Parts: sequence; C-alpha cells; structure tokens
Amino acid sequence: MNRITVLLADDHTVVRDGLRALLDATPDIKVVGEAANGRLAVQMADKLQPEVVVMDVAMPQLNGVEATRQILRYTPNSKVLILSSYNDDEKVLQSIEYGAMGYVVKQDASNELVKAIHEAKAGNAFFSPCISKSLLQRCRQSYVTGHPPKSANDGLTSREAEVVQLVAEGYANKQIADVLGLSIKTVEKHRQQLMDKLEIHDIAGLTRYAIARGIIERSVPLAVF
Repeated sequence: MNRITVLLADDHTVVRDGLRALLDATPDIKVVGEAANGRLAVQMADKLQPEVVVMDVAMPQLNGVEATRQILRYTPNSKVLILSSYNDDEKVLQSIEYGAMGYVVKQDASNELVKAIHEAKAGNAFFSPCISKSLLQRCRQSYVTGHPPKSANDGLTSREAEVVQLVAEGYANKQIADVLGLSIKTVEKHRQQLMDKLEIHDIAGLTRYAIARGIIERSVPLAVF
C-alpha cells in the first residue's frame, strides 16, 4: 500500500501529538515529520518532499500563510492544507491565494482531517462546512456588487512579509539578519520598503498591523537570544 506522506506544522506540541495519533491510526497515511514554526516547516518540506503539509496559521518566526507561499514555491509537488482555529474570511482567502488546497478548522479535525488529506492528495479542494458557507456568501456578494475580493497581502513580497513578522515579534535588525541569512543593510532596506508600502513608520504600528492581520498572535513571546 502506498501511504500518503504528511508533514505536521503546528507550534503547540500537544496539538501535534493529537494530530499524529489521529493520523497514525489511519493505515494509508504516514507522518514523516513535525515542525514547530513556519520557517522550520519550509525547510522540512524541502528536505522531506511530503505529499501533504498540514499547516497551522499562527506560528512563530513565519506564519502559516506565508510558509504556504514559500513551500509551494520551493516544493511545488506538495499540497498544503490549512488547519487552524481562525476562520475569518481574510485569512481563508489569503491562504487560497497563496496556494492552499483546503482549510479545516481545528474543531472539526477529528472528523474531517483524514478526508481532507485524501482529497488534497487527489488534487481536490476541501473546506470545513463553515468555511464553505462563508466562501459561498462571499462569492455571491462579489457577484452582486461586481467587486471581487481584495487581495489580503497588501503588496508585500515574501521577504517583506518575513521581516514584518520578525519585527513585530521583537527581533532587532541584527537578529533578523541572522535568522534570514542576510546582511543588516539588506534587512534595513526591506524594512524601509515595507514601511513605505504600508505607510507605517514605527515598530508599534507594525506590531498592531501584524496582530490585526493575524500574522502574529497577541500573546506571541518576544524574541530571546
């Protein structure tokens, strides 16, 4: 039997343990790795080439939506499923825009995740019922008004999105340079460019932006080196 290889990406150990137990009980699914942050998820996806990545949204260093964008750039044969407590329209639409095959809310994981993984492996989309209902309403509204849903990324490049999150998490320019493998001068350039795009020119403002966009959680710990 060919088993579907899966990478789990969630920053909570207890959640990963629960998901692994659920999937280990499924004969045709094999968990090949676990990642506790989005940056590690990108690296492990590149190394392991899983058929499906189950991705949380709110994770340190690199949020799940941005991690999805990077995984599908470097590992295009993998399918990404978002598994999150968040079900707001903006996060769902941005996930789809960045290439996710589906979106499952964590409350439904025990009943829907296995089916979602099978559908993703087959190249089919899968959404929790509450997500499908919201998307349908959004599409109907767009048809009636004649205005398609607005892109949620504010025109930021992948690198700028990384820098926004790290700044909001309390990383200094040198620390960001170390994490991203860049020079401090390059980090400063990205930081200035994203501030100009967002018309935000202080750390407090960037932090509020990151929280409002769901890039980080309000309780995210500051960077410690």
